[in-house]
Amino acid sequence: MEKLKVGIAGIGNMGSSHARKIFEGKIPDMELCAVADKKEERRSWAKECFGNISVYCDALDMLKHADIDAAIIAVPHYDHPRLVMSALENGLHVMCEKPAGVYTKQVREMNEFAAKQDKTFAMMFNQRTNCVYRKMKEMVEKGDIGEIKRVNWIITDWYRTQFYYDSGEWRATWAGEGGGVLLNQCPHNLDLLQWICGMPESVCAFCHEGKWHDIEVEDDVTAYLEFKNGATGVFVTTTGDAPGTNRLEITGTRGTLVCDGAHSLKYTRLSVDEREYCLTAKEGFKKPDALPAVEVETDGMNEQHVGVLKAFAAHILNGAPLVADGCEGINGLMLSKAMHLSSWLGKKVTLPVDEELFYSLLSERVAKSQKKVSSAGAVLDTEGSY
Repeated sequence: MEKLKVGIAGIGNMGSSHARKIFEGKIPDMELCAVADKKEERRSWAKECFGNISVYCDALDMLKHADIDAAIIAVPHYDHPRLVMSALENGLHVMCEKPAGVYTKQVREMNEFAAKQDKTFAMMFNQRTNCVYRKMKEMVEKGDIGEIKRVNWIITDWYRTQFYYDSGEWRATWAGEGGGVLLNQCPHNLDLLQWICGMPESVCAFCHEGKWHDIEVEDDVTAYLEFKNGATGVFVTTTGDAPGTNRLEITGTRGTLVCDGAHSLKYTRLSVDEREYCLTAKEGFKKPDALPAVEVETDGMNEQHVGVLKAFAAHILNGAPLVADGCEGINGLMLSKAMHLSSWLGKKVTLPVDEELFYSLLSERVAKSQKKVSSAGAVLDTEGSY
């Protein structure tokens, strides 16, 4: 196999972006051979833009019949697991857009199915390609900041207007998207948080639904996290703040990392481990000495979606490492579900979440939602293209 022949299920915003990148040769080891979308105007657009490719009105038909080696799943959230499993069942490698699904029960079933196949399953966690986040992970794992004590991420630059939410009937509904800012805007942040710092053991969250917009899902969240080693964290996000902030700070016993705006990383190193200093110091107020904060040098690489797709193709063709294995998609989703469940119950919850309880409470919200879903959980008559 010289090139990976690819089909894309769903050519809405993200699917069309992937299609353009592949068609333009930005992923040299990939060839765009097929697309599928329910909306006629999207199919017509694909025929006009990409010429001699196969175009389907149903994703399942493409996965079964197209002459492809791999599929990219870029449909509305509820259908991610269903189409991932169909792709694998039809002998295809598969890349899934974020999030892995809407609830962990369906994603766990997808992961268990994928583990039994001999095909590659990957997730589109493109923020893992960012040199700043990669460097943070490296420094944490090397022990440069000692043992983690505190994590704070204020990610409030996801501003959205009412026009944005009104642009698609499926948006910001329990039946259409299955959640709000946590499921639409923040899967990357929650994935990075657990990727760099590990999964917390418990979560206490306040998810305000329709606080800043006329929507039925959360658009303002504050969560408190507790980790196994005693470290704590705070995660704050919203689509209602302007201009907003993106600041990730990780404090350890040997120093602190501060990432501002996903492009700047500063490191303050203590001369001695704070825990050792605290217990041996002969003064009551003096802090341990610290070197001046320095800008951390990175490799400067940040290929985003192109980098993820390049790695996906290289893994299949040459055995190179993936950016993110598909089975890792459940981790960040588990965090968002814990935040939802904690808010709904009004108390702290432990991880992993009670999947049956969560699904039951989600189903109650779906039943009252502005959109109806099929018995399989896939959205009917959605405005999302797939």
